[in-house]
Amino acid sequence: MTEMQSKTDAALAAIADAGDLDALEELRLAALGKKGWVSAALKTLGQMSPEERTTAAPAIQAVRAQISDALAAKKAELESAELEARLATETLDLTLPAPQSARGSVHPVSQVMDELAEIFADMGFAVATGPEIEDDWYNFTALNMPESHPARAMHDTFYFPDTAPKGGKMLLRTHTSPVQIRTMMAEGAPLRIIAPGRVYRSDSDATHTPMFHQVEGLVIDKGIHLGHLKWTLETFLKAFFETDDIVLRLRPSYFPFTEPSVEVDVGFAIENGKRVLGGSGDAPGHGWMELLGSGMVNARVIEFAGLDPDEWQGFAWGLGVDRLAMLKYGMDDLRAFFDGDVRWLQHYGFSGLDQPTLSGGVGVAP
Repeated sequence: MTEMQSKTDAALAAIADAGDLDALEELRLAALGKKGWVSAALKTLGQMSPEERTTAAPAIQAVRAQISDALAAKKAELESAELEARLATETLDLTLPAPQSARGSVHPVSQVMDELAEIFADMGFAVATGPEIEDDWYNFTALNMPESHPARAMHDTFYFPDTAPKGGKMLLRTHTSPVQIRTMMAEGAPLRIIAPGRVYRSDSDATHTPMFHQVEGLVIDKGIHLGHLKWTLETFLKAFFETDDIVLRLRPSYFPFTEPSVEVDVGFAIENGKRVLGGSGDAPGHGWMELLGSGMVNARVIEFAGLDPDEWQGFAWGLGVDRLAMLKYGMDDLRAFFDGDVRWLQHYGFSGLDQPTLSGGVGVAP
């Protein structure tokens, strides 16, 4: 035990002289670690006779306790000295106001609205707005939708009992297209606008809600053709989804307010169970997904807006803002957008300080 006492005295002296916490930790490992000399001494107890163990065990345990107490005392001393040094050098102005902590988050729909405005502003488009309570002339008639059109039926549109100033019916707008008519009548041509906002239709399931968000675009100018439309949509989608690998397919379709009309499909693939836009839909492992409707503005619509269709041409498109958010940020149920679940918003929401910019990127979640 004389050797044990010598090691103990040396260890206690080294602990007392330790200059910092790192040196103290090395001394702890040397004595009490798995390969430390105190731990090694404890292991030798198993090789002793019961009589020897009765004498040696208390002495080794006493050494272990003595070194543990010395380490704890020295650690407290060093930590106290470190704190005193920090307090002596650091200053705090108690007269300054407390920093504001971020509260709440930006809804994904609001975030995508901001992204749309940023992208199209860079392309020369202005944002136009209009009333959500419309009359059927702006919502249907001026858009070349006849009285027999299914969208005019009560099972698809929310009507009010009020009578419109022009003698028609008042309703909740079913699309933001009336904004196009109002803007053409107010500002004339040429024109480049997007019209984002809330719209209302009598429909509800996992991919439809009675109220949802839509963005429509309109370009009125001279010499406009479908090539301009395709370039505009490609440029927008590449910026929004932050990839250059966007391939579009235009299919002939029919809309009363455009002629010719085209459905726009985009190529996609399934990666890790999620739909990811990019590549040709004809490529192996890929497919085509219908994304939006578009076309050249019908001559009758241009006439209704008070413009000469022989002089002015244009194109228009429309798509769901909520669907864009679902595709980009991986949401799978449109109804969750309107449930008001704080947990959902904390997961999918954005910081109010993260403003999207084309130079810094758009839509980066916090």
